[in-house]
Amino acid sequence: MARRWADHGFAVTAWNRDRRKAEALVAGTGSGAGAGDLTVADSPAAAVAEAEVVVTMLADGDATEAVMADALPALPAGATWIQMGTVGLAATDRLAALASAAQVGIVDAPVSGTRQPAEQGLLTVFASGPEALRDRCDRVFEPVAARVLWVGDDAGAGSRLKLVVNHWLAALVAGLAESIALAEGLGVDPRRFLAAIEGGPLGSGYATVKGAMMVDRQYPTAFPLHLLAKDVTLVAEAAAAAEVPLRLPSAISDLLAAALPAHAEDDMSAAVEALR
Repeated sequence: MARRWADHGFAVTAWNRDRRKAEALVAGTGSGAGAGDLTVADSPAAAVAEAEVVVTMLADGDATEAVMADALPALPAGATWIQMGTVGLAATDRLAALASAAQVGIVDAPVSGTRQPAEQGLLTVFASGPEALRDRCDRVFEPVAARVLWVGDDAGAGSRLKLVVNHWLAALVAGLAESIALAEGLGVDPRRFLAAIEGGPLGSGYATVKGAMMVDRQYPTAFPLHLLAKDVTLVAEAAAAAEVPLRLPSAISDLLAAALPAHAEDDMSAAVEALR
């Protein structure tokens, strides 16, 4: 995402908890027709000191809260905070309160899509926040998103929709893993199963791509398994708070937990390893 912004003319200052990852961004920037500049900061406060917009894309709510506690005092007046990580509902409320206390406008805008869609500018953004901030945010979303869905004025509506989408995604990955394991156990070529659903109402692009990875036992990381497990936990927490008696999150969490010790950093398609 940072490369997309820099390559579309934005001046980007990046900070990452692992500085080597931030420095790798600089090495990969400059191929776009309107290439801007991308520099690496030594701290969150330094990263936002001259920002009109600050974007957070971190693994969870605790990390985001800690980073922004350092950054917000350095943020210029009138700047906007776009929170694009998947952090769950309780953390989103805490972050909104943090922004309010600092008198900073916040937009809740988690995304759907993994590494390749991000690199290609094909993410889907679920955005929510004040109407007055939308034009500014839409200009930021344009280089990274194929679709932007504004779903409400309150910071949190975007995260609620994202959790619903993530529940569907987790169920799809888990069901795909179990179907492939069942095919193998019954002596059915799992590629024949994938061919049977491809192109029809039972198929999906995820089934085609992730299913092939599961069959080949090759899991190059687009979205790591441990983050899918985190997202399933966020779904379960949200459902419990809303008193919705979901059954699948518990079963999916058990499946993922069995694969995590050996495959936490592998792609989420490695969920199938729990069944082998």
